[in-house]
Amino acid sequence: MKRGLGKGLRVTWELTRVAVPVYIIVTWLQYAGVLPVIAGVCAPVMELVGLPGEASLALVMGWLLHLYAAIGVILGLSLSTKQITIIAGMLLLAHSLPLETVVARQTGVRVLPLVALRLAASFLFGILLNLGW
Repeated sequence: MKRGLGKGLRVTWELTRVAVPVYIIVTWLQYAGVLPVIAGVCAPVMELVGLPGEASLALVMGWLLHLYAAIGVILGLSLSTKQITIIAGMLLLAHSLPLETVVARQTGVRVLPLVALRLAASFLFGILLNLGW
């Protein structure tokens, strides 16, 4: 019980340490008028997967940093259950790419095709789920 509580508190702290600052930054970007600009630029691509342009920030954070940063962004957005399912699936297929690329390179895998495959699978999943497959 004691060990489980300690581990649970450490995980909670790690999540909070990342998610809260990202949530604050996303909220600030929204009120500062920056998020709508980013959303407008990304909206045409994001429409393919059924997400608003603002969700592109969550995808980029998840792809480049880790899932906790993406969760922080997602918390700051008003997404439907379907949209959360789509973005979660996309991030499941492609997340923490820089870190995982380093690990994959050490196993002898060619990383460029691997990253391209993961990103393509992520978008294909998003498109198919958006279409109702």
